[in-house]
Amino acid sequence: MHRAALADSLCEVAAGLLTPLDEQNTDDIRYDELASTAEWLHTNGINLFLACANISEYHSLTNTEHVESVRVVCDALGDDATVLGGAGGSTKSAIDLAQAHVDNGADGIMVMPPDHTFKHESGVVKYYHRIADAVDVGVVPYIRGMEATVRMLDRISDHENVTGIKWAVPDLELFAECVEQADDDLVWVCGMAEPPAPAYYLEGADGFSAGVTNFEPRLGLELFDALEAGNYERAKRLRNLSQPLMNLRAESGEDNVYASANSVPVLKRCLELAGRDPGPVREPLVELPEADRERVDDRYEELQAGLERLDAVEP
Repeated sequence: MHRAALADSLCEVAAGLLTPLDEQNTDDIRYDELASTAEWLHTNGINLFLACANISEYHSLTNTEHVESVRVVCDALGDDATVLGGAGGSTKSAIDLAQAHVDNGADGIMVMPPDHTFKHESGVVKYYHRIADAVDVGVVPYIRGMEATVRMLDRISDHENVTGIKWAVPDLELFAECVEQADDDLVWVCGMAEPPAPAYYLEGADGFSAGVTNFEPRLGLELFDALEAGNYERAKRLRNLSQPLMNLRAESGEDNVYASANSVPVLKRCLELAGRDPGPVREPLVELPEADRERVDDRYEELQAGLERLDAVEP
């Protein structure tokens, strides 16, 4: 896909694809279900996909699984949708993955944050630029879990293959500064799902990545349409419907000090309630305890009821 076309495709809602693991053996991926879920989301209006994204349990997958997962999604969706393949790890590993994804039909590459205890801003810039140098499609750096500065983002985006930025740093003022400094043709994607999407949209985000939308596509699609139409009251109501389940995703779970450990298990449970079969999670994640599953089920029902009420009032 030409970079200009990719830039246009980024200006909407991006669904992340969860990795369906086998119930009996989590070392096995059910690629048939991965393809089927991608097709189901596309049939329900999603056109932009993040394959091997963070919620795909990226860091629990092997490089072989990364390549095969992206290939399966590209084959399932063909030219009817836009697929970004996730690439990360060492620079050489990320380049190898990115090139394999392009060979298998990916329209662009989402580069995961460099996973290193020790970093330098110039080294982070070089990391993204070397990957962007290695492919002839647009690259979208994923900015998350690290300090970000206006200077660093300006330098990262100063590469012809850097088409967009997926921003997941919870700092709205910093985001606004970065958008103001960047070239006008750079696409900014709010990477923190639906709750902050309206605020980031008003500060220059051109689209957002999904949370609730990964299992209830109409919420994100209607939220994006409301933002594009300037109907901010409706956008806020839709945002508020997403908040309870997103709050559950942010929880640590039982007997655990690590934040957001429930994030992927909550999404998988909701995808199951939506009629899909996402399977269990891999370590270092664990399954939801029964009490949390019940809370997810209750919030899911509340979400559906809320969408029905909203549609009845504002079709």
